[in-house]
Amino acid sequence: MNKTKIIATINDGTEDEQFLEDLYDRWVRMLRFNFSHGDANKVRHVMSLIANIANRGKHLSTILDTKWIEIRTGKVDQKIQFCKWDQIGLVTDNKDILGEKTLFIDYPYLSEDVQVGQRIEIDSGAFHVRVISKKWNITMVEAENDALIGSNRHVNLPGVRLRLPSLTEKDKTDLLFAIEIGMDFIAASFVRNRQNVIDIREFLDANGGENIRICSKIENQEAIENLDEIILISDGVMVARGDLGIEVPMTSLPMYQRRIVKSCREQWKFVTVATHMLKSMTDAPTPTRAEVSDVFNAVLQKTDTTMLSEETAIGSYKLEAVEAMRDITAEAESSLEYRHPDYESSNISERDKEKKYLIRSALRLAEDLDIEHILLFTKTGRLARFAAAYRPSHMIHAFTGNIQTLRYANILFGINPNLLPIWWNHESNLWSAIEILQRNGTIKTNEKIIAITDIERNGEEIPSLEIIDLKKIKK
Repeated sequence: MNKTKIIATINDGTEDEQFLEDLYDRWVRMLRFNFSHGDANKVRHVMSLIANIANRGKHLSTILDTKWIEIRTGKVDQKIQFCKWDQIGLVTDNKDILGEKTLFIDYPYLSEDVQVGQRIEIDSGAFHVRVISKKWNITMVEAENDALIGSNRHVNLPGVRLRLPSLTEKDKTDLLFAIEIGMDFIAASFVRNRQNVIDIREFLDANGGENIRICSKIENQEAIENLDEIILISDGVMVARGDLGIEVPMTSLPMYQRRIVKSCREQWKFVTVATHMLKSMTDAPTPTRAEVSDVFNAVLQKTDTTMLSEETAIGSYKLEAVEAMRDITAEAESSLEYRHPDYESSNISERDKEKKYLIRSALRLAEDLDIEHILLFTKTGRLARFAAAYRPSHMIHAFTGNIQTLRYANILFGINPNLLPIWWNHESNLWSAIEILQRNGTIKTNEKIIAITDIERNGEEIPSLEIIDLKKIKK
């Protein structure tokens, strides 16, 4: 089993139960629904399929990716050919369009917020222009390359602090839908500061979505500047390299990725590396050498998950892409160094600190005593998150009686979550877990195991670590 999990995007409506089981068997543990192009009826159908295969013990977590506000060009009758050095008027009011070398931009504060000399990216970075002057709602730019631009092209304003709300009306509708159908996570697009996350959290909580966790997408320079506060207030973070690679200098992207992954580990939050990981496999049966290296390096940085987008959403080689991701991950994990560095404790309780250090002791004991299996019992998933943050060298078998906790632990590094049908006391839970692992061939009757749980003494739960020799103990 790979310790680094895979997220697969699905959207094209061709999914069936067998396909979802095939994804699960290839180590996909989360399905992403991109609501920039989402179809509620298709999502409902897929959620029913997920429930069906969960009845067979194959649990897939789910994440809804919000659209937020996309700044775009206006509609044109036909595509416009721009040439390098062309001077182009960017206007924010259709009434003021003058001449053929003009584009409408639907960000009303454009001329106020950009500066002369600043770069603007049009059509997802395919067309580079630079501001040469501005007056009222007309911003004059100079083209830095040739480009053929059609209607509604995506616009990025690198370095601009966008004056836009945390949630659009569409986002609110999509969040209500996520609550209704039982999504596990929200991927919050273009989070810029902690208040954006707070706004989303408050909206979810006010509408019955208390159990939905927030994964903040880091997609622009402002988010980088506020990274630590965003990580602190979020459940996890996604390195959304598509827009981030346009919003910041491309040469800085690898450095930012490394920093984000490291910062998430230090604050014991889960992290995903996403976008263009195996993009060529949308149309090709094998990845490029550069893509293999990219995935390999993300695993070496110890991300919790890697994500596939077009590859599994609309690609011609969906399962092949997942297999490639799985195999590259396995090879990279064989080269990992496991040192279990400590991480931030200032924002957790004294009891949680005890649990955290108990887990670190368990990892070291397992290595020193050559014990292969560690069992962990958790109600909320917090203990599993503490264990994953140490990036364990041994797979942690986490047990819970809560299906939502299982789906959270599903995406954590090195955690193999299991559902206990009956959650009782320590002894009962322990032996039920041992029976499950023996029945599926994971552990043998003559092995030693380590178990981490809470035991009750005088009405109080106390964190406990046990080394259990199975051949000497009978139920």
